[in-house]
Amino acid sequence: TGEHEAVELRDGDKSRYGGLGTQKAVDNVNNVIAEAIIGYDVRDQQAIDRAMIALDGTPNKGKLGANAILGVSIAVARAAADYLEVPLYSYLGGFNTKVLPTPMMNIINGGSHSDAPIAFQEFMILPVGAPTFKEALRYGAEIFHALKKILKSRGLETAVGDEGGFAPRFEGTEDGVETIIAAIEAAGYVPGKDVFIGFDCASSEFYDKERKVYDYTKFEGEGAAVRTSAEQIDYLEELVNKYPIITIEDGMDENDWDGWKALTERLGKKVQLVGDDFFVTNTDYLAR
Repeated sequence: TGEHEAVELRDGDKSRYGGLGTQKAVDNVNNVIAEAIIGYDVRDQQAIDRAMIALDGTPNKGKLGANAILGVSIAVARAAADYLEVPLYSYLGGFNTKVLPTPMMNIINGGSHSDAPIAFQEFMILPVGAPTFKEALRYGAEIFHALKKILKSRGLETAVGDEGGFAPRFEGTEDGVETIIAAIEAAGYVPGKDVFIGFDCASSEFYDKERKVYDYTKFEGEGAAVRTSAEQIDYLEELVNKYPIITIEDGMDENDWDGWKALTERLGKKVQLVGDDFFVTNTDYLAR
């Protein structure tokens, strides 16, 4: 989770759901937001969203909670779609919307989402060669099970991490990527044609702000690399040139603006660069 991300308001009452209850957010919906938006035309999504953001008044939705605001926003969209008697996807995407996105399937977990000694948080597969979403889902399921067999054959763990991917003790990032490639091939598909690979590096999780370095030892242990911003970019470029990688999320720290600029100049035309912790769905960061 990025330090600038919208706040998911939790109760903090340790006697209820370990402090993670959301009764405060629910109360904000019922007693604060409802009073402010009743009377709006449900079809005016933008006006309702802006009214809630103004009511909150914070840059990170920390007063009312992003979970309260987003929940109401989605409910409004659903209500408008029902009123107009159109599917939700058509209401949101337009009446000519007919194409589903390509799924990105997280099949290996590292970083803060597992106990595996890998710094990168997610290793994903993208079945871009599949003719339909249904077939893409099948590709992913078959590769996932092929990967499990390979891990078992190597005597590696097949327990899953926080987001459902395997969390084995690989020898490093390259070992993880090469094992995924082997699983793609074992399932009968061609890496770099039928299926590509993506990373969520979650680099902010292992960036040392004081030393301004990417410290892989945090997750990979003593002897792992410690890279400057320039070296981090060199490393990502090396991986892109070596493997069928098509997307990289959070390749640099959320506050490493110079690093992001350099990464975009180097790899922006080769792969999709995604800013999750970097942009945090905030137009101020997009504008900057």
